[in-house]
Amino acid sequence: MSHAQMTRPTAPGDISSVSPSLPTPEQQFATAAVHAGEARQKPGDAITDPIFCASTYTFADTQSVIDFIEQEQPREEYGRYGNPGERVVERKLAALEGAEEAVLYSSGMAALVGLLMAKLSAGDEVIFFDECYHRSREFCTKHLGRFGVTTRQVKTCDYAAMEAAITPKTRMLISESPTNPHLSVVDLERFAEIGRKRGVDTLIDATLATPYNLRPIAAGVDFVLHSATKYLGGHNDLLAGVVLGSKEKMEPVRNLRGIMGAVNGPQNCYLLGRGLKTFELRMQRHNENGMMVAEFLAGHPRIERVYYPGLPTHPYYEIARKTMRGFGGLVTFLVKDADWRATADVIDAVKIPRIAPSLGGVESLIEQPLVMSYYQQTPEARKQFGIYDNMIRMSCGIESADDLIADLSQALDGAA
Repeated sequence: MSHAQMTRPTAPGDISSVSPSLPTPEQQFATAAVHAGEARQKPGDAITDPIFCASTYTFADTQSVIDFIEQEQPREEYGRYGNPGERVVERKLAALEGAEEAVLYSSGMAALVGLLMAKLSAGDEVIFFDECYHRSREFCTKHLGRFGVTTRQVKTCDYAAMEAAITPKTRMLISESPTNPHLSVVDLERFAEIGRKRGVDTLIDATLATPYNLRPIAAGVDFVLHSATKYLGGHNDLLAGVVLGSKEKMEPVRNLRGIMGAVNGPQNCYLLGRGLKTFELRMQRHNENGMMVAEFLAGHPRIERVYYPGLPTHPYYEIARKTMRGFGGLVTFLVKDADWRATADVIDAVKIPRIAPSLGGVESLIEQPLVMSYYQQTPEARKQFGIYDNMIRMSCGIESADDLIADLSQALDGAA
């Protein structure tokens, strides 16, 4: 039975009358970004979906409560379990990712924590490729460990090492693609096949790639995670996270989220849905700017190395070229013969990018990982994670690439 068939006819504006319009297979990505998951006629006949600022939802009488429970009617009950605006965005994200189900969270880290808490128990093991967001690593090694879950790390893209590390207790294989900040690219089909062959779930954090550039579900990966704070929202004005997968695998994830309460607010859901409508346009510019900035840096005499999967010099260029539509706006590079202070001088000299963590917004951002994320780590720990004193990470926004390049040029030349 379709969602439309399940929905009871009601008065205009009643939230239970809203049914999703899903993209047809022949629709282009941009069309899906604008329309997927939305009802054709919305409450109040508005072109945009309303913001439902409700913590609870009322029933007409006792029988309507019983009908809701027994017949699993598609309506809301309490804000911790769902919001009509949230449902719209979840359907849209699922359509863009090519997944059956999406579950929104209050942040990307809340999404990761929610998924792992739903899937793991004491005595279980997870295996990570070692290039990853440092807070993801910290949660798994420090906090999951307190609950009896073991985290094993192997060298990124060493598939033989990952498979060798699997034991009967292994429940999930985890990686980013591309990784942060080195932008290594995983062979998704090989990664998924290891999990499938050994009966272990697989998770790809595709925040840096986005559904526009990479499709892990199509490659056989079980779960995809995004920090929707980044490219999906796209305007540096919201926090959100999402996990996507099959309906069967996502059911316990959604159920636990309803208990944990790691939900997002209605205003954030609205902002995320609005940001997604221009998602393809923004990603095209991010891809273009990232490529142009990376090529400029690769040819600059003051640059020792550029990490960008769109460059033929990148160790994972071939797999990136085969599996990615574009390579994103994040560029990491090393300043030649520079200590941490000389590297900081380059960052301080730029005029367009703002110094800040995060990425994927319309404004360009720049940071020195040693200072921003690893300042309190020992030099030995930073070296272990590939964080060098002369490393800079730049998130290219949607400004003019010529202006960004001119700004980097003056900063590199002036700080020489």
